Amino acid sequence: MRILAASDVAGALDLESTVERLRQAWRGQEVQPEPMELDLPALEGPGATLSLLPAWQLGRFIGLRVTTAFPGNEERDAPVEMSSYLLLDGRSGQPVALIDGALLVRRRAAATSALAAGYLARPDSERLLMIGAGAMAAHLIEAHAKVRPICNVLIWSRNPARAKRLAKRMDRRDFRVSATDDLADAVRGAHVICSATRSPDPLIEGAWLQDGQHLDLVGSTRPQVCECDAATLERGRLFVDSREETPRRSGEIAAALATGAIQPGDIAADLFELTRGERAGRRYYDQITLFKSVGLGLADLAAAQLVLQRR
Repeated sequence: MRILAASDVAGALDLESTVERLRQAWRGQEVQPEPMELDLPALEGPGATLSLLPAWQLGRFIGLRVTTAFPGNEERDAPVEMSSYLLLDGRSGQPVALIDGALLVRRRAAATSALAAGYLARPDSERLLMIGAGAMAAHLIEAHAKVRPICNVLIWSRNPARAKRLAKRMDRRDFRVSATDDLADAVRGAHVICSATRSPDPLIEGAWLQDGQHLDLVGSTRPQVCECDAATLERGRLFVDSREETPRRSGEIAAALATGAIQPGDIAADLFELTRGERAGRRYYDQITLFKSVGLGLADLAAAQLVLQRR
């Protein structure tokens, strides 16, 4: 069994190749059972979780992502989520590779957002708001800037010092990045709004949205996490990574469905339909589009196979 470290993942998963590999995965026939999420007893601070996310291609590969989430790590300026990815031979079950899952998940998540933005964000989008300054933020900023002409970025975080550090690290002469403490004003001025937090309370309000914006919600993968209010979902044309799985795991969508603010039919399309050309993405210039992803096993499996192929 090969051991592939973060450096191997970094060298293998360039954005362009990863986006195209994911596009093919959503067009394919991979199998992804429902993930298993377990609550872990907390020694201190908020409770931790253990998630198991399998997927496979019959006769080819079996993959399993193991992820821990310890919210208390945020106070220690450490990653909240950490992952490992196990890749097995689909014919014999023999372990093939153990891959650093943390970077694989971040690169895969950023590529998923970029894939969706290619269908949904306005081609002339130049201003990006990044909500959250954790481990995912830099990857998401770079991904959106690869598929749209982003040249001005604002970062907002519940931890202002972290937002300032990230902005200073990413800022350059032709790519201006700065921190902000006015979330409402930053939302109103952005062309693309990307959110990657674990906030239990809505951060984005629908009343702030402007015509033509694209929202990319990445952080909520459990019903207890909610990054926007119901009015946001009502104002935007809603897209998801999976019609079946996303509503169960997204706090925003689950809450809005439970209250009747939206109906299942309000989901315009998922990535299966977009990549196969079965449904249209953005229909007109002034439309507000919203993409909600929860991270699918098929995307992890596709990314892991690309790492193995290239290393």
